[in-house]
Amino acid sequence: MLTVKQFIFNPVQENTYVLSNEKDACCIIDPGCYFGNERRTLEEYIQEEELSPKFLLNTHCHLDHVFGNKFVFETYNLTLHLHEKERQVLERAPAAGLQWNMPFENYRGDYIFLEEGDTITMDDDALQVLFTPGHSPGSISFYCKAQNFVIGGDVLFRMSIGRTDLPGGDFDTLINSIRQKLFVLPDETIVYPGHGEATTIGFEKKHNPFLQQYSHQENL
Repeated sequence: MLTVKQFIFNPVQENTYVLSNEKDACCIIDPGCYFGNERRTLEEYIQEEELSPKFLLNTHCHLDHVFGNKFVFETYNLTLHLHEKERQVLERAPAAGLQWNMPFENYRGDYIFLEEGDTITMDDDALQVLFTPGHSPGSISFYCKAQNFVIGGDVLFRMSIGRTDLPGGDFDTLINSIRQKLFVLPDETIVYPGHGEATTIGFEKKHNPFLQQYSHQENL
């Protein structure tokens, strides 16, 4: 059984997640730790819980989600897992950091590319990869069917959706990703987003203003 630990890092208030199991294996998803104290916070949690990091995962590679990739790679010797379409996004991230006045050193290790239907396995626990582009061209979500939760990056928020005005973003693609990949999950599925508080699939079906017209059409 997985424990979900959330950290809020960097000036953009990004959610970094550490998922750990009873055997103390863990994966680190979207390490957004920018400042030294944020990196120490992440490291101290892993040390205090006596966790053994096994995976470094990116839902997508906008700068606020990748600030800590290099730190995690160097500290735990973890190869970055991401969708192939996010590689160019990651390579552009330092330039975006300069534009936001947040310079940083990018990850420079190898890559392991994930695709729809792949599975991240830690002992008896599994995360299914869902391809959910639209906010970013290679956005993926990590779905834990056994515990009814999904780590969705910036695809779906409580009462909102990810922005689509950045390079590679597309509104219609994002809406289709939400409808075809997330809204088919059980209503009780918890959505852990890349920013803000958690929500559920059922709540967003009923109350998300960006999806209401589509939910209404399906009920006609």
